[in-house]
Amino acid sequence: QVQLVESGGGLVQPGGSLRLSCAASGSVYSFRLMGWYRQAPGKQRELVATITSGSTINWADSAKGRFTISRDNGKNTVYLQMNSLKPEDTAVYYCYVDVVNRLRTVYGYWGQGTQVTVSS
Repeated sequence: QVQLVESGGGLVQPGGSLRLSCAASGSVYSFRLMGWYRQAPGKQRELVATITSGSTINWADSAKGRFTISRDNGKNTVYLQMNSLKPEDTAVYYCYVDVVNRLRTVYGYWGQGTQVTVSS
């Protein structure tokens, strides 16, 4: 059983910053990939950024230059630092993790989501 605990969402003014955290736990071999997706009202869920255990990062163009993703492998936690936030960043942000179990099978898990609202 894998658990993902997200935190850090909220209401922020345009130009402000927020930091999201997602802590993963469970009896697994490894958390191969960790990252964030988001879903705005009426839109499909989209990639924000992901990071592998070896620190390879995949970015969405909309997040490059404003957001930073990092992970603490010792704590199995991924962070998303969001700066210069815009109203169009308003969405539910979901943590995503690729888990490798003890049989070396890979499964994807989603967090419950945390709301980020950028508004004056």
